[in-house]
Amino acid sequence: MMTHMMLDMLDMRSFLEEFSFAAAARGFSRHLLLETEDGPIIAWERHGKGPPAYLSAGIHGDEPAGPLAALRLMEEGAFPTDRHCIVCPALNPGGLILQTRENRRGADLNRDFNHLSCPETVAHTRWLSSRPVPDLFISLHEDWETDGFYFYEINLGADNVRRASGLLAAVSAHFPAELGPEIDGHVLRGPGWIFHRAEPDLPDSWPEAIWMAKRGCPLSFTFETPSKAALTERVAAHVNGALAVLMNQK
Repeated sequence: MMTHMMLDMLDMRSFLEEFSFAAAARGFSRHLLLETEDGPIIAWERHGKGPPAYLSAGIHGDEPAGPLAALRLMEEGAFPTDRHCIVCPALNPGGLILQTRENRRGADLNRDFNHLSCPETVAHTRWLSSRPVPDLFISLHEDWETDGFYFYEINLGADNVRRASGLLAAVSAHFPAELGPEIDGHVLRGPGWIFHRAEPDLPDSWPEAIWMAKRGCPLSFTFETPSKAALTERVAAHVNGALAVLMNQK
């Protein structure tokens, strides 16, 4: 079981061992995407019906709640057993060790999905491109500047206000929805809800969610928990939010 919950950092070796044990127990197969000087980048995959549901975490190394939430979701068997699922729990090993947003060479990996100038994003996108396009993408992040929870939604299909409300309700036991009228320069559609077009804020700085949309993923959610809050609460909010989306995708 998860042993890192009281620390705002990851012991990468222990984390990867625990994730490997939990994923294997749930029938996921291991795919080594890249061996870095700080440890491997691994994708975990379990085949099933339909397009994949894909969850990523740890692309910013100073945001440990995401990887820990991915571990808890795996331990608790939260990923639907009747569908294809992919999980990449620690996309920035160097940053997670150094506790920095960027990788060891100072690059923000979540702004590199246009130029693909970093080995991590090259290996990651090459492997994802060998798989069917997911029909759901969930990305787990944190924000130092907020007190509540919020999320970005990129939606290429039918609108669903009830789904967004259900997501915020699932997280409300841990955080209120962040209030607007703006967050990080984005006008809110509702408290805690940024309805983002499938275009980058800056043309040369694509995050993973934009790359996924450009590839054809019709629905993505980027969760943001407040970094100043207790780690246990941040992890629990990510878990509850992911469960709400995974179990009620329509």
